[in-house]
Amino acid sequence: MAERPLLIFDGDCGFCRLWIERWRAATGGAVDYEPYQSAAARFPQVPPAAFAEAVHFVAPDGRVRRGADAVFAALAAAGGPNRVWAELYERAPLFGRASERAYAFVAARRPLFSQLTRLLWGSPLPAPVDGTRRALLAGLGLCYLLAFASLGVQVRGLIGVDGLLPAADLLRAARTQLGALRFWVLPTLAWLNASDAALVGLCAAGAAASLGLIFDVWAGPSALACWALYLSLCAVGSDFMSFQWDALLLEAGLIAVFLAPWSPRPRGGARAARGALLLMRLLLFKLMLGSALVKWNSGDATWRDLTALTSHWWTQPLPTPAAWYAARLPLFAQKAACAGMFAVEFAAPWLLLLPRRPRALGAALIAALMVLIAATGNYGFFNLLTLVLCLAALDDGFFSLDRRVPSAAAPPPSRRRRLALTAFAALWCSVSAVEFAGVCGLDVRGAAGALAAVVEPLRSINSYGLFAVMTKTRDELSVEVSVDGNDWREWPFKWKPGDPRRAPPVVAPYMPRLDWQMWFAALGAPSPWLDGLLTRLMEGSPAVEGLLGPNPLGGARPVYARVAVWRTRFATAEQRRADGSWWTRRRAGLLIPAVSLSTPR
Repeated sequence: MAERPLLIFDGDCGFCRLWIERWRAATGGAVDYEPYQSAAARFPQVPPAAFAEAVHFVAPDGRVRRGADAVFAALAAAGGPNRVWAELYERAPLFGRASERAYAFVAARRPLFSQLTRLLWGSPLPAPVDGTRRALLAGLGLCYLLAFASLGVQVRGLIGVDGLLPAADLLRAARTQLGALRFWVLPTLAWLNASDAALVGLCAAGAAASLGLIFDVWAGPSALACWALYLSLCAVGSDFMSFQWDALLLEAGLIAVFLAPWSPRPRGGARAARGALLLMRLLLFKLMLGSALVKWNSGDATWRDLTALTSHWWTQPLPTPAAWYAARLPLFAQKAACAGMFAVEFAAPWLLLLPRRPRALGAALIAALMVLIAATGNYGFFNLLTLVLCLAALDDGFFSLDRRVPSAAAPPPSRRRRLALTAFAALWCSVSAVEFAGVCGLDVRGAAGALAAVVEPLRSINSYGLFAVMTKTRDELSVEVSVDGNDWREWPFKWKPGDPRRAPPVVAPYMPRLDWQMWFAALGAPSPWLDGLLTRLMEGSPAVEGLLGPNPLGGARPVYARVAVWRTRFATAEQRRADGSWWTRRRAGLLIPAVSLSTPR
């Protein structure tokens, strides 16, 4: 009777030897492996022809299994998550029968599948992923650092005590209306203190915590701190912290809590939980496929006829100079670019679910799309964050890192950590299914829908999809101020279109949140902060003035303020050559007539 289980295979079969190497790495030292050419004599009860047809698993008690049953038994002998497959084989007869048929189909075509294995996987050994883990966490830490730092210089003007939507006012109303439930509806550390200093302190603490991810020092606690601090700011940030990349950062950040090691400074590469990397890939899958589906299902004819980009370049919130040149491309090129975008958003996510080489191809296609989007539009840290998520599709082999030590040699995650990841993965998949069903136009109710509603305040399991309906015109809002009500001056913004001769900016990964919200306000989106913007400027709030360009009144405090509407679009090439204009604009009226601090509100 063998001390350890034994898997017997055909030593003359190249396909068998290839997969035995992968199984050996997956099972570690829990299973012995031996060709039947040397082992068959010890097991006369098994015909030699049977050994040649399929692998056989010999348990320590002498029980012999063959085919798919043997494969799952060997994986289960290693313990951990692999045991799930054996239980599924034993408890689900349909899965068991399908597995045996698939095994027989592959076994009869070993030369073909040997070539496919090398084509799809490359190396017979699974590459380590510790370098991938470090790179992904460092990239995520950089995104956190940029997000916290970017918000830190704006937070007083946006949600500070004298800001546009004071967090303290939101919390005061929640305390009155929600009672004890407020702590779940608005999960934020600002309950302790919502002063300007406290809000800036949350940003500073988040930036400091992000360094732990960047330098791989106490990465686990750092990931948890970053997520909790960013959630605290999003919970009280109202409109200004409601962008999809804020939600994406929170979701990726929560998964990172399970990916990051919790030791002070892992050496020799504590093995990352591959399950957490899989969740990162699934997050990227959800992001990209959801982005394609919301466009295709929106009913907007310009997406269906591939002409959406002809207006997108100049109607998007903050285009770059490259967008002006992209808008000059001929129609066939515009359609080709739109078709290419759909090809990537629809097809590349599915490649992420395949073996390592097609998975890497899918990540490369998504990365290329992100670079092109970043070149033509300012979307904060969104493009960088998506590029970081693409790393989850790679392994250390793609970074040319040392692969002499197989991944199985590193210590596996503890049982407690595996259980925590399994529970979180079940929650994440259930809620994501509900959210994704909504993107597809399906109404999912029941326990999964109720669960999604319960965890919604955490803002960490989301659906995604930008520009479902393409805007065909651009209305731009300007703030005009006056001392006497006769001489009006436009108060320039730092980044959004204003002076027609000012070139579109390149500001990403910095996220100018007020400039972005002005774009939504021009579309007619509810903007409770817009009246407050005029009020704060007339009050002379330094925090709010810091969100805009220089005071056009030479430092004098405005007595009157109003909001004008301008019909805006890119200038033509002829206009650009004539007077240097990047934009043309035509006044279309007033959105908010002249007001003063004495005007009844």
